[in-house]
Formats: sequence, C-alpha cells, structure tokens
Amino acid sequence: MARRSNSTPTSENGVLDVKPLRSLAPMFPTPFGFNTTMQSTVPPLIRISPAFNSEESPNEGTPNPSPFANGSMNATPISTSTRAPPTTTFWTPEGTMGSMDEDENPSLGDDMPASSGKRAKRPYTKRKKLTKSPNMEPALVLIPPSSDPRESVEMILMTFDALRRRLLQTDEAKDVARRQDLKAGAIMASKELKTNVGKRIGHVPGVEIGDIFYFRFEMNLIGLHAPSMAGIEYMTVSFTDKEDPVAICIVSAGGYENEDDDVDVLIYSGQGGSGKHDKRPDDQKLERGNLALDRSFHRKNLIRVVRSARDVNSPTTKIYIYDGLYKIEDSWTEKGKAGFNMFKYKLVREPGQPDGLAIWKMTQKWKENPSSRGRVILPDISSGAENIPVCLINDVDNERGPNHFVYVTSVKYPLPAGLMKPLQGCMCLSVCLPGDMNCACAQQNGGDLPYNSMGLLVSRKPLIFECSATCQCSINCRNRVTQKGIRLHFEVFRTRDRGWGLRSWDPIRAGTFICEYAGEVIDKTRIEDDGDEDDYIFQGTYLGEKVSRFNYRPELMDPPETNDISEVLRPFPIAISAKNAGNIARFMNHSCSPNVFWQPVLHDHGDEANPHIMFFALKHIPPMTELTYDYGPGGDRQEMVIGFRSQRAKKCLCGSPNCRGYFG
Repeated sequence: MARRSNSTPTSENGVLDVKPLRSLAPMFPTPFGFNTTMQSTVPPLIRISPAFNSEESPNEGTPNPSPFANGSMNATPISTSTRAPPTTTFWTPEGTMGSMDEDENPSLGDDMPASSGKRAKRPYTKRKKLTKSPNMEPALVLIPPSSDPRESVEMILMTFDALRRRLLQTDEAKDVARRQDLKAGAIMASKELKTNVGKRIGHVPGVEIGDIFYFRFEMNLIGLHAPSMAGIEYMTVSFTDKEDPVAICIVSAGGYENEDDDVDVLIYSGQGGSGKHDKRPDDQKLERGNLALDRSFHRKNLIRVVRSARDVNSPTTKIYIYDGLYKIEDSWTEKGKAGFNMFKYKLVREPGQPDGLAIWKMTQKWKENPSSRGRVILPDISSGAENIPVCLINDVDNERGPNHFVYVTSVKYPLPAGLMKPLQGCMCLSVCLPGDMNCACAQQNGGDLPYNSMGLLVSRKPLIFECSATCQCSINCRNRVTQKGIRLHFEVFRTRDRGWGLRSWDPIRAGTFICEYAGEVIDKTRIEDDGDEDDYIFQGTYLGEKVSRFNYRPELMDPPETNDISEVLRPFPIAISAKNAGNIARFMNHSCSPNVFWQPVLHDHGDEANPHIMFFALKHIPPMTELTYDYGPGGDRQEMVIGFRSQRAKKCLCGSPNCRGYFG
C-alpha cells in the first residue's frame, strides 16, 4: 500500500488554496475479470460439548496470560482457594487457576442509583455451573477457536448486535416495546456464546483500551465485566496469609455520585445505601463490592475501569468506554446528597497506557470548536458540499495535502437519473411503518424495512430500495437514510505509511451509514486500457469474508427463523472512478480486517445495474479509528484463484493479524 506523494502549491500564509484536494492513497477492489462469486468461508453454527469444566482452564493448551502484567500487585504469592467447589474459574496473578463462589457475584441491582429506592430484579435464570453434565445442552459456536483473541471478541460482539438489531426490527413490526439488548444477551448466554469465560485480574484478551459499548451485556459476553447491572465485579483470591475479596472491574455508569471529569483520576462511590420500602436511606456497608474495593486499596491490585459518557445517538443516551487499568490510591467516607454515608475511592490510571476516555473528551471539544483541532490544513475539504465540514489534517509530516480533485457528493451516471428506469413508489402517508403489508417499498426489500428506528442497517442485502421521489411518504421516513448525506464529523488525515486516510470524531455504531462512493461511472474496458493509472476505481466484485458476519443468525431467533439470509455476492457491472471527482470515500484505505463494508442502494432511479454504492459500519468503531474496507484479494491468493497476479495488486500494510499480504 505504498503511495506516491505529490506536492500542492500553498498560499503565502501556509494554507492551501480553498479548493477540494485529492489523495493518492486508495486503490480499489479487484481488477476486472476476477471471479465474482463469493462463497462465505464462515461455517454455520455447530454444536459442541462444553470445552472445560470448573477445574479446567478455559484457555487450556494456550499460554496463560498474566493478569498482573507490569508488576501490578504488591502481594504475596497466590494459591488456589480451598473453599467450597467453585462455580466459575479465573486467573490468579501467577497465571494459575482460582475460584469464586456464586454468592460473590454482585447483585444485578447494585448499579441502580442510590435515590431509586429499590433494586432491579434479576431478569435471568440462576447462573449455571460450568461443569460437564450429561443433560447439559451443548454450546453453540460461531467459528472454530481462533488463535487471535481479538477475532473472538469481535465475533461475539457482532453476533450480539446483529441479533439485537433483528429483534428490534421484528418488535417494531409487531408494535412491541421491550429491551432487545437484554433478550439478545439472554439468548447468547443460554447458548453459551461467550468468550473469556471466567474471572481474571488485569486486561482481558482481545479487549483493547478505547473499545466502546452501547449495552452492558456486550461487556458481559466478552468477559470484560460480568455483572449485567452491578457496577463492581470482584472475586476472592487466596493469598499466602489469608483470603481476600478484590475488585477486578468497575463501571462508572453515572448511577452514583462519581467524579469523572479528570481523564486520569476517578472518584468512585461505593454501592448500596438506597432506601427500601419507603424507609430512610441506609448508610453504605463495608460488604460485597465495597469490601472488595477496600481490600484492593490495601492489596494494590490493578482494576479494569469502564467509564461512561453521554451520546445522543445511543438508545440510552450513554456510551461505555474501556479506559484501561487503574489502582485505588485512597478511600474515605462522606455524606452523600441523599443524606447517607457513602464510601469514596480514588482510582488513578496506570501510566503508559493508550488513551481511552481522553480521546472521547478531545473529540467532543473539536466538535464544539473545530479550530481547536490543531494541524488543520483545510477546515472543510468539501467546501460546504457536505452537511458537516470535513477537516483536512496532517500531524505526521510536512505534506501540505493531496492533489486537486472536484468534490462531489454523489455519483455521475452516463445518463441523468431522470432518464433512467423509475423506482416503484409507495402510497404510505407521512412515513413508512414497519409491519405495513401494503407498503410497496417494504415489499421490494423482502417484506421488512431495511433500517430500524435508529436508522441502522439491520442486515446486508443484495440490493436495498429506499423511498424515492415517486413515494408519497415524507423526507422524515425511516426508509430514507443514505440519500440524506453524511451525519458524522469526519477528518481526512495523513497516515504514516499509507498516504491519506479517513476517520471520524464521532463513535460509530454497527450498521451506521458512513458515506457514498461518489465519482463517475466509467466503461470497465477503460480500466485496463487507460494509459494513466487510476488508483480510485471502485468495482462491485468483492465483498470480503468478514462482511457475512454482519448479518444475524436465524437459528438464534426465538423461535428460530427458517429463512436463510446468508448471501452470495451479487456482482454489479458498475465501475466508479473518483480520480477527478469524488468525496471522502476515496480516502478510505484497504484492510484485510475492515470495519466498513459497501452496500448497493437505489433511491433516485430503478436501474439495478447502476446502484449507489453506500458504506456502512461493520462493527462499533471508536472515535479517531481509521475507517477501512476490503478492496479485494491480490498476490498469491489471486494467482491461485484466477491464475495470475494483477498488475494492480499492491503490497498490503494494514497490519492485521489476518493480513493476506496483497490487495488489489
């Protein structure tokens, strides 16, 4: 993915002429002639017996990760507990097995605000022991065990969110209101679709600092924070002198009087103290989670910290950010606003870790005042063409920007859209409603509207039909998403080794619309015959192996669905060049492990051979994460498939553990 770099004249004040610029970064999917039939390599759900019991390691056969990396605990060596038979397993600081009794799991109601006056009832069945049983239903797995923990974590999260989106879609069609996140989590837990089972101190394999979550159950399923509602997770550890409960993870969710303005310090309130049955609030007691925090203060063990922030795009207006490892440096008691005594704990972030919450707070300031971003070459590379300005940034080197191009927000067809086949319009009044069997647009999309109430794509389809000018519904219809343009704060930035790239200041939920691939539809015979190399050609001939995992699994629905939504790629003859005219999509680089995928959409004409190419988020994407999609295979793999290496195949520098080596 090495790029050429061309300089661009600048004005006397060092700022580029206010014309849209172009990047020499991307080179787009598979060359003309590539085998366009994509078969999914992801095996179907299969049934297996549980891989371990309560006395076996959940990662048997692999090196035991040390939960106390970097000398994190000043304590005597740890031995396995000799208490009652354990119900779950965890890692000790020495990489050996420990145990936790069921009564050590904090109540699911402990994260309720202190002023609520009651606790939430446990919505799920009693947690099962991980012991083998002849009558135990075998677990379901999505893919064979992966050597990459990150792959396992992402697979679980994508499966959960795909199931949740589908549950929301079906509930909306039935006009039923309920918590789809809780139901999806319960289904996955009942099928034992989890990873990192067991408790450990320190980082969780496959979970990275800065990862974002929209629901508490997401953290539960990947082993980051087991309680579905309680803010404190802890376990009992056997030290050489005695056993002690220690905290291993806390979630600062805003239910208590926590102080979290400082990105390196968190003042965390203990649990409990709420009034019950109209009685006066009680003082918090030094028990359970509070006792574990107190013992962690003395033991100085590392604690995972998940911090929350306000996000209007979340159904709960809240987002959770994994902020890394902290230690408790002080504790005290003070009277809270409700009049009862509360425990307070001062947690300080361990130095040398990647930024987590700090990135969130930084990007929030940029959105309020873009001029505070720093190293801005152009405040808006679109020159006002987009709904939201797109900054051009270089904080890597002295390159003053990519070469000139014309910024456009849509695709230019050989014929005007008005002269192409029109779309069939609906007769819906005001907006299209889910479950309306008379909606023509829903019928064109297989009977369901493709987007849910949050505007998220539920499942990838061979082709999506949005409402058009021939429809009676208004511009506010939920079936008009991509045609409204971008809704995120983007920046085009200079990468260290791959030219220019694209990223967002906003967190992006899986299924969120990113942008269209804008440019000029060209004759595909020009691709190989054109004397001038064009690194900005998109062809709809390759989708990528990971994209099939975006869709939900019908067998996980309750009751299971019989429809098969697995997709064989439908190739499109369309080829779009963004060399001379394009938008931010032309800056998206390739990755063998992408976080974005393309989806064909029709909304202004009915010619199915010439759809709009729209990009959507494949998974949750934290702010300031580069947006990438899979251009297609190249190199040795391509030689094997079609018998030669394309002249357009380039060496890949994506850095993914699953990197193919070439793309093209």
